[in-house]
Amino acid sequence: MKKRQGDRETSGRGDHAPAGSSHLVTLSPPHLVTSILLHLILSASALLILLPFLWLACAAFKPQRDIFATAFLPWGRLGDLTLDNFRVLFTREPFAQWMLNSLFLSSLQTVLVVTLSSLGGFALAKYRFAGRRPLMLLMFVTMLLPAQVIYPSGGIDLVRAIGWVNSYAAILVPGAVSVFGMFLFMQAMKGVPDELLHAGRVDGCSELRLWWDVALPIVRPMVGAYTLLSFLASWNSFLWPQIVLQDENKFTLPMGLTGMVGVAEYETQYGVLMAGTLLAVLPVLILFFVLQKDFIAGLASGAVKG
Repeated sequence: MKKRQGDRETSGRGDHAPAGSSHLVTLSPPHLVTSILLHLILSASALLILLPFLWLACAAFKPQRDIFATAFLPWGRLGDLTLDNFRVLFTREPFAQWMLNSLFLSSLQTVLVVTLSSLGGFALAKYRFAGRRPLMLLMFVTMLLPAQVIYPSGGIDLVRAIGWVNSYAAILVPGAVSVFGMFLFMQAMKGVPDELLHAGRVDGCSELRLWWDVALPIVRPMVGAYTLLSFLASWNSFLWPQIVLQDENKFTLPMGLTGMVGVAEYETQYGVLMAGTLLAVLPVLILFFVLQKDFIAGLASGAVKG
């Protein structure tokens, strides 16, 4: 009887143990009020941030006359929704071609820059060679100079001399190298244990196979995060493609959408423009939801490592 009573007492104490307990934690009234206020503030902030996207989505389906009639209320006059903006977008403008061009350029450039950046970061993190520190210092100095400064002075002349004007090579080749990406992967590659690399070398693995089969799976969150950042940067790139591309059939989405804004003598079809902008946002949103876990994990690992 005493043993059973002791078991019941032990069980009773275990029910109230916080460690490993599955019971819900009840908050005290002050903490409950603080939690409710915090969630209300965060919800209001999220709604404020999403308001421009809500306006964009509503304006894409509105007739031209209703867009600015209810500018401060995006959901106003939703009874006259129409798909005419999308029909005009695909019939009067080569929007599908612009979309394909942007998808091709952004995808290929993302693959190139992620591959080369991970290779460079792996080399900087795991190899010791002569001139490593001066090379890293020189790479860092190049990050202090904005790329836009080089365009008028030498970038355009170099592209013209090579014969890459109105060619995708003028966009892909310079954009394939990212010093920022190399430094980012260098920090991530430092977390790869040297013992695994030594064991792989003993088993006869080449250095490229060590990078592919050993290092990249370990830094997968950083690969996902940088893939999303690179795709977004390439997708939104405007200035350099505007300089080197001249054929309208080779235009990217930012170039095409900018060209849809009419001059002062003509009325800009803002409904059509909003429809194109809405479709331009969708690929980035899809990629974000696909890489969401890796993106958050990559940013969190970078924050923890400092």
